[in-house]
Amino acid sequence: METFTLHQLTKIVNNSSDLKIKPSEILLKKIVAAAIFIISDILSIALSFGLALQAANLFGYGIANSSIGLSIFFFSLLIFPIAFALRRLYPGLGIDVIDELRGLTHSSTIVFAGLIFTSLFFERFNNFIYLVFIFSWLISLIALPIGRSFTRKLFCKKKWWGLPVIILGAGNTGEKIIKTLLKHQQIGLRPIVAVDDNVDKWGYIEKVPVIGGLTIIPELIKKLSLDYAILAMPNAEPKVQEQVIAKYSKYFHKTLIIPDLFGISSVWITVKSFGAFFGFELQQKLLKNSAIIQKRFIDIFLSSLFILLSLPFTLAIALLIKIDSKGSVFFKQERMGKNNSRFDMIKFRTMYTDSEYRLQTILSQNEEMRAKFNKYHKLKNDPRMTRIGKILRKFSLDEVPQFLNVLKGDMSLLGPRAYLAWEKPKMLGQEDIILSVKQGITGLWQIIENRDEVTFAERVSIDVYYIRNWSLFLDFYIVVRTIAFVLLGKNA
Repeated sequence: METFTLHQLTKIVNNSSDLKIKPSEILLKKIVAAAIFIISDILSIALSFGLALQAANLFGYGIANSSIGLSIFFFSLLIFPIAFALRRLYPGLGIDVIDELRGLTHSSTIVFAGLIFTSLFFERFNNFIYLVFIFSWLISLIALPIGRSFTRKLFCKKKWWGLPVIILGAGNTGEKIIKTLLKHQQIGLRPIVAVDDNVDKWGYIEKVPVIGGLTIIPELIKKLSLDYAILAMPNAEPKVQEQVIAKYSKYFHKTLIIPDLFGISSVWITVKSFGAFFGFELQQKLLKNSAIIQKRFIDIFLSSLFILLSLPFTLAIALLIKIDSKGSVFFKQERMGKNNSRFDMIKFRTMYTDSEYRLQTILSQNEEMRAKFNKYHKLKNDPRMTRIGKILRKFSLDEVPQFLNVLKGDMSLLGPRAYLAWEKPKMLGQEDIILSVKQGITGLWQIIENRDEVTFAERVSIDVYYIRNWSLFLDFYIVVRTIAFVLLGKNA
């Protein structure tokens, strides 16, 4: 078998330019990615300063000494990349988006605090400079992650983007990992080869060669110079996994292990050590009293502010709905709430009053649409929607009245989807945890690219992930992404 696999390896490597990787090429990829993100961060900070200057001018402030102000500004552009580098935010490939957001927030806050403190030593400054720094800091909290997200979208399709990764194990888990990394190239990890002892698995997964067995890894590393591996063998015996880790992890700088947690997937796990043994700690972060209090305070403040500011706009939408079609301006639908309660969720009406009749007629006549509705519980081009309804749905404006639900306490600004009662039996046994918190106007699954292609089962899994992984940084990330999606008309 060994002679055959080595022959197979040589043939695959020689026929694929993607597999001819030198250590210098990997280093170059990291340098280029780091340089791109440094430029992105500097531009985001510069934009933040520029917008802050304009905002401060609105308050009638002027700078006392422009040369000192410009000196501090250009000096700070050098400090920010250094601070981000210390948080290991470069080269920015394969980094968790929430960890990145946390690192950007902490680092930028520290730098701006340092700039304010430094400016205290310059007597010629008036209050203008402090106001600029405060505005810059607030704007940068949004500009930095958006800038990085835009950078990833801009370059992720390039052939040179991303670090090459080897997948150890080509079973169901390995296949899912390969497809996920290929679909979400902005992550920055490119699977180029998989290794498996099972001969039946040899071949290709999405054009990624699968070869074997695991004993080929030392020879493979000599030819490919890989330094990142993902161990995707969660169903293997613990002793087998232990042997694989002990024997082969030494060939890689980083090894990501996908564990088998008794059917629990996509959860927040903390490794806890207790002397002679260790375990995985599973948390339900959104169920903590401190989290509930924080979210309720934010819900009341932001929903009240939004309702007041959007009142003229809301009245205009109501008028357009009345002109466009017969029926009520608002649409109320019973949804499941916290502790399996029921509440009427309020939306702007986007469908004709006989929408249910239209739906049943369409589904009875079109087998393909019926299959899609059963799978996704929605229709992509829904013929039930009115003309103004299509516009409201496109920019998520139909959900504006839900801020009243938030203020009332039925919902939260951010949280799991508000499910219908008939959907409860299909929630894969996860209904208890999902219904243990308030449902949200927007959430994690709503900001996923091509969310119309997310199945109902995947949507439930994402909602559970949100509850277990909740943090203010995760909520902030969702808010930023939601704003971007709404402005781009992606129905977030």
